[in-house]
Amino acid sequence: MTLQDDIARVSVRTMSDIRPASEALRDMVERNAPSFRIAITDNICSKRPMVDDEGNTLSSEVFGFVSDEERQWSEHRVALSSPLLRACRYESEPFWANEEGFRTQQPNPYLDGIDLSNFDKRAMCHAAVVIPVHLPFGQIGVAVIGSARNLSDLSEVYENFADEWAVWVHRFLAGYVKLMRTRKWLPMDCQLTKREVECLRWAAVGKTDKEISLILARSHATVRFHIQNAGEKLDAVNRSQTIFKAAQLGYLGLAA
Repeated sequence: MTLQDDIARVSVRTMSDIRPASEALRDMVERNAPSFRIAITDNICSKRPMVDDEGNTLSSEVFGFVSDEERQWSEHRVALSSPLLRACRYESEPFWANEEGFRTQQPNPYLDGIDLSNFDKRAMCHAAVVIPVHLPFGQIGVAVIGSARNLSDLSEVYENFADEWAVWVHRFLAGYVKLMRTRKWLPMDCQLTKREVECLRWAAVGKTDKEISLILARSHATVRFHIQNAGEKLDAVNRSQTIFKAAQLGYLGLAA
């Protein structure tokens, strides 16, 4: 079976695709690594479980997490305390981890500062391959793939399968999220000007209009105009929401 065939199997275009696509994803992971299971969420900051078109919870009905202890992985507190999910806020490529540290394809110093104490209890596994999926508007999904035999060294599995798993997981979650996103939080086709973005970038790091005017050598009134104009385009109610929405659309980026 080709990669294109596999991608087609995990693609979600309609609600009725969710169940068979999730089952295909489960089976394809097991095909590569028979003793491994996958846990997946479309949003690490949401308590809402992923469901099929009939409202059945995928984590229990498809992926086999049925005990009370296993169900805890989807609780909100886990997203805040798990070192695996915390790492997904700082890393966008597949990685694997155990109590000894994170292993990534390229060095990521942000991961070095993450507390790994009491790893097994907080991560709810001895080790796992983790597939972060950074979606539009700042949403982060993730698949956590671990061994039912509690293996601690996943270097070989990571090397052989992580990139392939990442393609499958991204296709599955991207389709699922598009179907489930029913409320429009951001304006469509919003285009900010270069000057509006400049002002908002400085505002995002805490600069006042007066300070921004000195930095950009523009009048105080001009800076205020650009920020207010950006807010109108973004349908924002205040300065903070203007910055937030601009960041969600990728206008502000990360300061160099």
